[in-house]
Amino acid sequence: MTGKGRLVALAAVAVGATVALAGCASGDPLDDEPSSGDGGGETIVIGSQEYYSNEIIAEIYAQALEANGYTVQRDFNIGQREVYLPELEAGNIDLFPEYTGNLLQYYVPDTTAKTSDDVYAELEGALPDGLRVLDQSSATDQDSYNVTREFSDENGVTSLADLKDVSTPITLGGNAELETRPYGPEGLQDVYGVEVGFTAIQDSGGALTLKALTDGQVQMVNIYSADPNIATNDLVTLEDPEGLFLASNVVPIASEKVTDEVAAIINEVSAAMTAEDLVQLNSESVNDQRSADDIAADWLSEQGLA
Repeated sequence: MTGKGRLVALAAVAVGATVALAGCASGDPLDDEPSSGDGGGETIVIGSQEYYSNEIIAEIYAQALEANGYTVQRDFNIGQREVYLPELEAGNIDLFPEYTGNLLQYYVPDTTAKTSDDVYAELEGALPDGLRVLDQSSATDQDSYNVTREFSDENGVTSLADLKDVSTPITLGGNAELETRPYGPEGLQDVYGVEVGFTAIQDSGGALTLKALTDGQVQMVNIYSADPNIATNDLVTLEDPEGLFLASNVVPIASEKVTDEVAAIINEVSAAMTAEDLVQLNSESVNDQRSADDIAADWLSEQGLA
C-alpha cells in the first residue's frame, strides 16, 4: 500500500493483518510463499511524526525497502510521541524515525546522559520490550531556542545563560507539549534560573511560529535545528552551555517484525545521512516546495541506495 494510512485503520485491522497480507501476496491464504522480490510476504508499516522533516526520513526508509523488494505501508503525519509511541509498543507500527535525546527523555525524564554516545547507549536499555534502536545517524535535528537578530543584539543574548540578564518579560513559543517537556519552561528555570511565559503554537516551528516571533508576540521560539528557516530568517540559535537539550541524533526505532535484513538496509541509510544532508532535504521541502516522495527518491539515487 502506498497511501497514507491512519491510526484508526491500523487499530481496526491489526488482529487480521497477517492473514490478509498472506492472501494478498499469493491469492491463496494457505500459501506461505512470498509474492515477489527479496522482501518476503510481510508488509512493513512505517510511521512518521506530523513534521515534514520526519516524513522525509520515513519516506526515505520506505523507498529504500521497496527498492529491495519489500512491501511497505505508510502511516505518516501521526502526531507527537504521546500518540504514536503506544502504537509502536502495541506492534501496529514497525519502523519509525526518531531522535535519540528527546526519545530518551520521554522514557527517562531524569536522565543525566548528554553526549551522543551516552544518550544512545542509555536509550538502548530504556525502550520497552518489543522495540529496539537501529544504528543512529550522524544527522541531528534537535530542539533549539531561537530569537531574532534584533532581540539578540539589543539584549546581548547569544546563550540561554544570558537570558537571566534580560529585564523585559520573555515568552517562549512552541508546540503545546513543550510546556511540560523537561527542557521547557521548568527546565529553563531549573538549569538557567530563567523564568519565561509560554504560548502554544501548533506548527512545529513553522510559519505561524516565525510570524509570532517576528511580530513580537513571543520573544523566543523552539525550532528544530535542521530547519532551514533559522538561516533564511537570520535567527540566532542560543547556545546551551549547560546541556538543557540532550544530543538528539536521528535513529530508527524498530519492532520485532523488523528482521536483521531489513535493519541492514535502514542502517545503510542512517550511515549515509549527514547533518548537512538533512538541512538540505528540509530546504527542498520548505523553500522549493518539493514533495517528500521526490526528495527521498533523489537523495537515495544520489547515495546509490535505490
